Amino acid sequence: MEIVKPPTKFDTTNKISIFLAGSIEMGTAEEWQVQVQDALKDLDVLILNPRRDDWDSSWKQEKSNAPFREQVEWELKGQEHVDLILFYFDPASKAPITLMELGLFHEDAVVCCPEGFWRKGNVDVVCEYYMIEQVGTLEELIQYAKDYVSAALEFEAYFEKFE
Repeated sequence: MEIVKPPTKFDTTNKISIFLAGSIEMGTAEEWQVQVQDALKDLDVLILNPRRDDWDSSWKQEKSNAPFREQVEWELKGQEHVDLILFYFDPASKAPITLMELGLFHEDAVVCCPEGFWRKGNVDVVCEYYMIEQVGTLEELIQYAKDYVSAALEFEAYFEKFE
């Protein structure tokens, strides 16, 4: 497994890739990304984790602020180019950016929005409307990712026989 965080550049062309979209809110949201990474550590997969190690909460969230803009563009590019996006809505967070991203990048996504998330009803309706796969727990989200990677690797191996 390879883990890439912003602002590090990445290439998703030669490896199965997963973006960890979801609650980050420093000090509020659990660090669920670590649980996913630990569970997938033995798989040949590229993980894009937007939880930036050197995030500075004093950065003005304005497009003219270079580090902030770099973060946002890294996340947009990542979600545009990965094979699978895991959305996790931590009930302890508000996750407004994650809500927006679900609207933008729902086609290659699986969503976990547990009971207690303040806008669970909205997320459930959007997922049903756009036929987005939903799971009930973080453990199920992790299992979905494992199954996805396994199936993708089997698919690749099958077609390598014909090259």
